[in-house]
Amino acid sequence: MGVQFMMKNIKNQIVMSAGIISYMILLFMRIPLANIIGDAGMGLFAPAFELFIVITLITSYSMSKSMSGLIRYRVKRERYRNAGKVFHAAFFLNLFISAAASGILLLLSSVIADVLVLEHLSRMALLAAAPAVIFASLIGTFRGYFNGYGLGVLVAHSQYIEKISMVICVLLCSKAFQEYGENVAALLQSDSYAYAYGALGAMLGVALSQVITTVYLLVIYAVYSVTLRGRLGQDNGKRLETQYSIQKMILSSLVPLSLVAVFSNLFMLFDQRFFNYYMNVSGQGEVRTRQWGGYYSRFAVMIGLGAAICCIVVLPMIGKAGSSYDREEYRPMRERIGKAVRKLSIMAFPITVYLAVLAQSLIRLSYGKKSASIAAKEVSKLLVFTMQEGAIVIVLFGFSFLFGQLLYKLNMVRELFFTVMISFLVHLAAGYLLVHKLLLGMTGLIGALLLMFGVYASLSFVFVSRHIRYRQDWLTGVTFPAIAAGVSGVVVFLLQLVLTEAAGDLITVLVALVAGVFIYIFLLMALRVIGEAELSRMPLGFFFILLGKNLGIL
Repeated sequence: MGVQFMMKNIKNQIVMSAGIISYMILLFMRIPLANIIGDAGMGLFAPAFELFIVITLITSYSMSKSMSGLIRYRVKRERYRNAGKVFHAAFFLNLFISAAASGILLLLSSVIADVLVLEHLSRMALLAAAPAVIFASLIGTFRGYFNGYGLGVLVAHSQYIEKISMVICVLLCSKAFQEYGENVAALLQSDSYAYAYGALGAMLGVALSQVITTVYLLVIYAVYSVTLRGRLGQDNGKRLETQYSIQKMILSSLVPLSLVAVFSNLFMLFDQRFFNYYMNVSGQGEVRTRQWGGYYSRFAVMIGLGAAICCIVVLPMIGKAGSSYDREEYRPMRERIGKAVRKLSIMAFPITVYLAVLAQSLIRLSYGKKSASIAAKEVSKLLVFTMQEGAIVIVLFGFSFLFGQLLYKLNMVRELFFTVMISFLVHLAAGYLLVHKLLLGMTGLIGALLLMFGVYASLSFVFVSRHIRYRQDWLTGVTFPAIAAGVSGVVVFLLQLVLTEAAGDLITVLVALVAGVFIYIFLLMALRVIGEAELSRMPLGFFFILLGKNLGIL
């Protein structure tokens, strides 16, 4: 029974965290992709992929959320005909929005490339993003339909199918187009075209993955629609709603969701523009694409993966706190938020410290055999310094995610929108001042990121605290985990100094992490941050329980 219960919890966690896990797959994909099309290719791929993500936040994520709530409301009341009308209204509305966005990408690809990101050859990848946007909107519509009918498992499956197929298609297409681009580059005597074709192939791989996922969802919809026809005879709706009223309801929910989602994720495009301007002005324009590609495929990946792990840890606690709020159980809700903060601190601080300490080894490992090349060495030096400066983003992002999601769960949409807009404007102002005016380069970008997520975390924390009268236990919830992570980080640093030359990067990372985690958990026990209950749920927790009891700290 215990094993079955554990397997059921794992299955539920995989389904519930499908969005975050899918995002982690996309992040990890950038490393092998960069090794195929190079850092310069990633610098050309980045604006197209980021614009694709921003558009799909409207047509896929926000539309799915908006229509699923409307459908779920009608299905619960057995108003199946009106639920069907919501689906059809959303389908055509979403198709119109995505067609408009696709048309803009097709017609203004050169303007976007030259003006928005200052990267002329990225227009080829931008053109390939246009069809991907259309199919992504169809995916979002079908996901909203299935979520509305309570078929979240099918939606989770489609997310994994989409991301796995994306990894396969992107890597295969990018390799094929990169090889073709090398022939074009040799003919035109310009290496830039090899990278541009590699980025084009990668974006075509994204589009192909959207087609595959759309076909999968169409098949599932065709199968499920047979069951739905039987329900239509049980319809309890007294009247059919008009198309206009349904579209109005969809838009009233879609617009605020879209604004929050878009302005929470728009910073990467502006950061590339800031950085390219700095590189051009400082006379380093010939290496700007390669350096941004390294930033996008190494720094952003490692920081993003660390942040995503933190999000997965606190996601169940956010859901439970929201449920307590709906039942007006405020004391249990505050207790769950306190546990979520402690869990987040326990996870975020060591990840931050270990990434900063092991930055050099991790970045060299991400380049693989290419780490010995002159170009890779030049970029990796910059990335090591950037990682050491910017790893704290993980902690700030984790708290931004936790309290931002709580604002959404507590129906504080106005406060959430205010938090998002203020933090985004702070980021823009800081980026303009630090990178455009003071010409601080990557250091300026990191400073702008820290300010953005710092403001986001602070504002959302204040709004949540005031609304539910929540008081944070800063000592055991934040300070002690940070101290324990810092002390264990010193151990990791010393081991890296001793092992790197003798054992290599891989062995160094593995040994240092095992030793660091051991010291960290021991310190958490000694500081009374975690006890026997928490340890019993950890892998090898029985060993630490035995050790703690023998030493008298449990």
